[in-house]
Parts: sequence; C-alpha cells; structure tokens
Amino acid sequence: MTGDLLLRGVEIRGRLVDCRIRGGVVAEIGPHLRVGADELVVRGDGGALLPGLADHHLHLTAMAARDASLDVSAVPRADLASVISRAAVDGDGWVRVVGHDDVVHGDLDLDAWSPAVPVRVQHRSGALWLVNSAGLERLGAAAAAHEGVERDGSGRPTGRLWRADAWLREALGGRPPSLRAVGARLAALGVTHVADATPDPGAAEVLADAVRRDELPQHVMVMAPDPAPSTRSTRAHPRLSIGPVKLVVADHELPPLDDLADRIRRAHTDGRPVAVHCVSRTALALTLAAFDLAGGREGDRVEHCAVADPAAAKELALRGILVVTQPTLVALRGDDYWARVEPEDRPDLWRYAGLLRAGVQVAPSSDAPYGNPDPWACLRAATERRTPSGRVLGPDERVPAETVLRGLLSPLENPAGPARRITVGHSADLVLLDRPLTDALHAPDAGLVRATIIGGRIVYGA
Repeated sequence: MTGDLLLRGVEIRGRLVDCRIRGGVVAEIGPHLRVGADELVVRGDGGALLPGLADHHLHLTAMAARDASLDVSAVPRADLASVISRAAVDGDGWVRVVGHDDVVHGDLDLDAWSPAVPVRVQHRSGALWLVNSAGLERLGAAAAAHEGVERDGSGRPTGRLWRADAWLREALGGRPPSLRAVGARLAALGVTHVADATPDPGAAEVLADAVRRDELPQHVMVMAPDPAPSTRSTRAHPRLSIGPVKLVVADHELPPLDDLADRIRRAHTDGRPVAVHCVSRTALALTLAAFDLAGGREGDRVEHCAVADPAAAKELALRGILVVTQPTLVALRGDDYWARVEPEDRPDLWRYAGLLRAGVQVAPSSDAPYGNPDPWACLRAATERRTPSGRVLGPDERVPAETVLRGLLSPLENPAGPARRITVGHSADLVLLDRPLTDALHAPDAGLVRATIIGGRIVYGA
C-alpha cells in the first residue's frame, strides 16, 4: 500500500503522538496533527511505533529453498529411511532434504534408500550436503574441480559436499528460488533490514534481482565477495548495500593461518571489513591470530562465536572486533550443544552478557533458516536462555530485553551501534505494535506486530 500516511495515536519514545509520512520519509511528529488531503489514517491506539527491526545475519535464498524441501529434523532415526525413500521429487527430478543431524540420525545409506532417484541431504548446520550416487552422476561430480567435493583415496567423490552451495546451484542449472514468500514472512515479523551472510560469489546479484523485482521489500546488505557487475547493481538500488566480506573458518578443514590473514588483508584493501564465521574455540583462536597478522579495520566482526572463554572475550574487546550472535540457537539446540561439546566448553557456550561485560560489542541475529527468523523469539531466547528441555544454559549470560532490542534496532552497517531513531526527514522504515513498548518487552511475541512500513509503504498489516 502506497501514498501519504498519518499514524494516529502512536507511542514514540514514551510519548503519545501522531506521525505523518510523506514521500517515503517521516515528515512530521507531534500531537493532534491535522489530517491532510488524500492521506490514509492508520489508528495506533497507543501502540508503540519503532524503527523497523534488523536481522544482522541470515541466509535469504536458503530460507526460500528450505520452504521447498523435506524437513527431517523431527523425524526419528528409525523412520528416516522410509521417509526419504517415499519423498516426492521436485521439478528438477531431485529429492531435496534438510535438517539432517549426524548424531540423531547416524550415517545415511542414501544409495540403499533411493538408488535411482537423485537425493541431496543438507546437514542442519548448512555446511554439508550428502548426495547419493545417482545425484553425483547427475551433477558430474567425478569431473568437478570444486575443492568442497570430498574424495576418497582413489579420487572418487564420497558424496559429501562441503560448503559447495554455489557450485551445486550451477551444476543443477536451476533458477534461484523466489524470495517473495521470505520477504513477506519477514515483513510480518516487523523486519525491515537484513544482512545476508551467504558467502557465495554471485549471491549479491541474486539478491539485487529479488529487490528490484520487489520480491524482497526489505533493505538488504550483502556480505558476498562479489565481482564488479554485482557490486554495481547493488549500489544502483536504494535498498541494497554492500557489507563486510563473509569469511568461513570451517572446523572440518581449518585454513592455514597465512591464507586467512591474506583474505582479511584483501578485503581491507578493497575497503571492506570482514565477518568471520567462527564456531569452535580453535577457530576463534585462529581468527584472532589472523587479525594480528593482517591488522584490523572498523567494522570487523566475528559471526556466531559459539565458544568464547573470558580470555578470548578480552582479546576480542582489545581488538575492537564485534560479535554477531544468535540467541534462538540456544532455544532450539541448547541441549544438543550441552551434550556434544567438551565439558570445559560448557560454561563458554553462546555467551552474550559475558561478552558485553568483557567490553565486546554484541548484536543479535537469527542465522535463519538454521535459527528462528522471529526477532521476538530472539528477545525471549536472550532473556531466558532456556533450552528445549527447560535447562537455563548459562544463567549469567541472560541479557535484558531492552539491550537485545537496541541491537535489533541498530544499523546494518554498525550492528552494535546506537539504535536507529524515528526522526523527521529520515526514511519511514517502521513497525507498529498493538501495545506500548513496556508491555511488548514484558511478553515479546510476533503477534504484537500490527503493521510494517518500509520506505513509507505499508508492506504488512494495517
């Protein structure tokens, strides 16, 4: 819905006011504003009007692809073979499966379960694909040059594809999935700004096309190491921006220290900070050493930081490296993390408050589709720290809802910076709740979102 708007009776920073939107920007804020000609009036009924929420780390195309896949995350091991063998094929003749858990499901015998139909199964982390023999033949994996195609001692593909999404997409020859449903879902949650953490070359072009087609109404920051054409197309649209370069420190194959430092230097030379994927204690130590060799740049960040002891937190703070974390992963998988990590790592799992106490700047995010994209669930998870079994994972790591909200309101280019504010003359990227902010933070829920506005356009509700 487009046109001039008058939001009547909304709470902005504790005051009950009206807010006028003209030409896509906030034009006037004050009590009892007169309705203008051809102006749509939206009743606020005292609900809080906030800047739109930001998700500082997600994967948009993976979200769309997951919606079109068979999710086996809740399927017991005993039923997995029958579920996959009876699964329907997609339009390209494949069975696409997500949510595999190696501990829960064990080893997969895909050739026995589906010998003739190509099958690919994604590990729940998103880092690994398992492909049966029919699928490997369809992909031409035997002749593939991609380093992520794992091979046995004789050089034959094992069926394990590590971080090979871009190669897989090219080998499949398919079009990227539509992102329209993903954009609508995020809008319904009050999300107006997203940072796509997909590290594949060419990801920026896919997202730029989706924004230009208005499949994604959100402001989108891309973190892919893009070639020049994608860079130009990204800058050509007001809702697209270029963020840090996403680098992956994969625990199954840690990069040499010098190589990681060189990649950091190249990104800095190109004028971009880096966002380094670190999950384990070892990966974080390697990353800190690489920063010491390469030097730092404002905006450098570590993604996930799933294990960080107090000494590592202090080192992050000393170097000015911020952390983008995912509170909902504790709510979704906290029991698994507790059971699988080394006992000495348990006190340092998915720290939040502890990082803040050490002086590290921290911002929340979802890592969707591997985490929950609902920012209101993120608020609950960060304040409660409850696992599926009800255990409080790190009670000292709980963070007040107000602190988490500030991170959700921070700019994409500065995730741990000051929260964006509703200001006259600025773009009208807003979320209207159905109650005052204090009440909303007491019981955060996606159902509180009454309307979402991006660039002065109502993209959800009202």
